[in-house]
Amino acid sequence: MDKDKKTFGIDISKNTFDVMDCSGNYYQFDNNTKGFVKFLKLLCPVSHCVMEATGYYHYQLAYFLVDNNIAVYVENPLSIKRFIQMKLSRIKTDKSDAKMICMYGQDQELKLWVGYSKNQMECLQQIRLLDTYTKQSTALQNKVQAEQTLGNPSKVVISSLKRSLRNIEKEVILIETQLLELVKSEYQEVLTKVESIPGIGRKTAMMLVVLTDGFKRFESSSQLCSFCGLTPVLRQSGSSVKGRTRISKIGNAKLRNLLFMCSFTACKCNKACKAIYDRITEKGKSKKLALIAVCNKLLRQAFAIAKSGVEYSKEYRSPMPKFI
Repeated sequence: MDKDKKTFGIDISKNTFDVMDCSGNYYQFDNNTKGFVKFLKLLCPVSHCVMEATGYYHYQLAYFLVDNNIAVYVENPLSIKRFIQMKLSRIKTDKSDAKMICMYGQDQELKLWVGYSKNQMECLQQIRLLDTYTKQSTALQNKVQAEQTLGNPSKVVISSLKRSLRNIEKEVILIETQLLELVKSEYQEVLTKVESIPGIGRKTAMMLVVLTDGFKRFESSSQLCSFCGLTPVLRQSGSSVKGRTRISKIGNAKLRNLLFMCSFTACKCNKACKAIYDRITEKGKSKKLALIAVCNKLLRQAFAIAKSGVEYSKEYRSPMPKFI
């Protein structure tokens, strides 16, 4: 433990955030700019602020602190929850949570949090908006179909639903165009190379490039697979527990789902992916397991291409994942 390090545990909610420092001092501030400025007055160059990822609530404070050269650590809520359980804490309040987060920060080796750039944040917001529009479009199409199955569907209702659909389609085209321009302005070369991989479409390629900051956030393909929740988890203990090996699913679910959809196409047109799929299914393994292995392979190909700077090659070979 670094004695010179002054740790602050932060428990954030929608309207306020509670703070406990390593000396046992407790504070509460509003979760807005005024509260951030007041909190900043307590900090010094050796201060370390530890918080858990809480949806969207922690982002503004984290970016504010980073902009003011304060060390920030944003931790997985599950890790902190397990730490609290290990300490056998029977109290559950905002104040006690801040205290336990502070203790967690003192006991554990943490990795500095690196936020997304303004370009990445803009891209991610547009991607989330497109996802929302896609869901709305599907819901409206289903509603139109349901109304048309009636004996005498209302012309007013059908017309209104179709107008809404057309408006959403226009917005989708507009956002997709702006998003592509934004991604190309910073990641044109990497995007082109990733798109060259058979099976990976433009939408998945853009998600990969934006979320990984052009693959700069990861040092190995294994780290990238872990980020997507595609790493295997063994479940064995003694002679009685021999569970089936599964993927962790602790990662970006949206990206994982896109890769799974890509795996269907990759099995047909990507030579390396097809070889893996055929090899696994011939052993009698499930098709789903084979498709997950294909997702893993696609990620490794994308990582290798982005890091090496060379175009896609059919002869590229990467290590086989352990669960195959």
